Amino acid sequence: MPYEMIAILMFSSMMLMLLTGQRVFGAIGFVAAAGGMLLWGTGGADMPFSAAMKLMKWYPLLTLPMFIFMGYVLSESRIADDLYKMFHVWMGPVRGGLAIGTIGLMVLISAMNGLSVAGMAIGATIALPELLKRGYDKIMVTGVIQAGSSLGILVPPSVVLVLYAMIARQPVGQLWLAGVIPGLMMAVMFIIYIYVRCRMQPELGPPLPPEERNVSTREKMRLLSAGLLPLIIFAVMMVPFVKGWTSLVESSAIGAMAAFVAAVLKGRMTREVFENSVRNTLGISCMFMWIILAALGFGAIFDGLGAVKAISDLFTAQWGLDPWVILILMQLSFIVMGTFLDDTAMLVIVAPLYVPLVGDLGFDLVWYGVLYTITCQIAYMTPPFGYNLFLMRAMAPPEISIRDIYRSIIPFVAVMVAALAAVMAFPQIALWLPDLIYK
Repeated sequence: MPYEMIAILMFSSMMLMLLTGQRVFGAIGFVAAAGGMLLWGTGGADMPFSAAMKLMKWYPLLTLPMFIFMGYVLSESRIADDLYKMFHVWMGPVRGGLAIGTIGLMVLISAMNGLSVAGMAIGATIALPELLKRGYDKIMVTGVIQAGSSLGILVPPSVVLVLYAMIARQPVGQLWLAGVIPGLMMAVMFIIYIYVRCRMQPELGPPLPPEERNVSTREKMRLLSAGLLPLIIFAVMMVPFVKGWTSLVESSAIGAMAAFVAAVLKGRMTREVFENSVRNTLGISCMFMWIILAALGFGAIFDGLGAVKAISDLFTAQWGLDPWVILILMQLSFIVMGTFLDDTAMLVIVAPLYVPLVGDLGFDLVWYGVLYTITCQIAYMTPPFGYNLFLMRAMAPPEISIRDIYRSIIPFVAVMVAALAAVMAFPQIALWLPDLIYK
């Protein structure tokens, strides 16, 4: 059987298992193990085993539980509440100010956690009720929270970029730095859209009433200092790493310890907070470990087949497609898959094929990691089955219908597509900062 047909058979088998509701790591790992055994007999089992040993020896993987623990400590100890109070007071007098502050809140939550689910949960439980109570348009604010939470997988310390680094064999530090400017650029584009829209239609985002604006300067400064605490933790963690004083793993440990100490000093590190943080960290870390293990086994079988080279020759030599056309087709396939898969599942399914192909086409793999992540953000919000759409449906109050949720994402998806096009057209948006730091 030709290698191309074997590759198609493996992918179709895996997708069929996923559609039956099997766990992602189980479907991927089973197809990898079965493919190895059928192609090379009992000796095929050595290939996934060797890939598993690579995972066990990959020292930077220790950053994963550290960052997840840091995010859960900051969330469970209600430090995120302080952040929103700060934005509430400082941005409330501006038209659309609370929605703009919500985007700022999401950026800071992303820098604390690295997962989009955390931003969605905090936004839906803290920001959404306040926005609705103050007369903000329900369709606009629903889109604000979904778009803002998607920044969690792009702004460092992004857990998704850690997984991409493992599978693509790229430096985590460079990938994080590559995500900084595109992530902040996208947040600024969201803010500009909200501000302009609320200037044109003031009823969508009214300013706070005068009685709520009359806050003393002392109280404003107190809230500002409380809201800046996550930024201080982020700086304590990232500055030594960027300066080269600590390794990535050491910086992640500093971040986790700084978050723990901050919660203790604020008197919020209760037994319940600590147990919930540890339990959630263990569950999320184990889930990611199993998925990476299955992805590496699947990739090992693909490498052994030589399927990547065969498909590359099919696209370039036989079909004569331009490398940019192939790249755009890859991004479109991510958006299609994102309608029914999350970012991790998409990465581990297609990375064994796409990442080597991108390298063969002559593109920078760090830059492509940013493109992949932005495309995942778009896919998260793409109907009919976008991941964020159903998370919002589960967390939103009854007055927000699924139709409202679908309508809310249209302008924000347009902004994301514009950001993706800008990063594709000008790769230095993503590569300038890592080139500067690592030069």
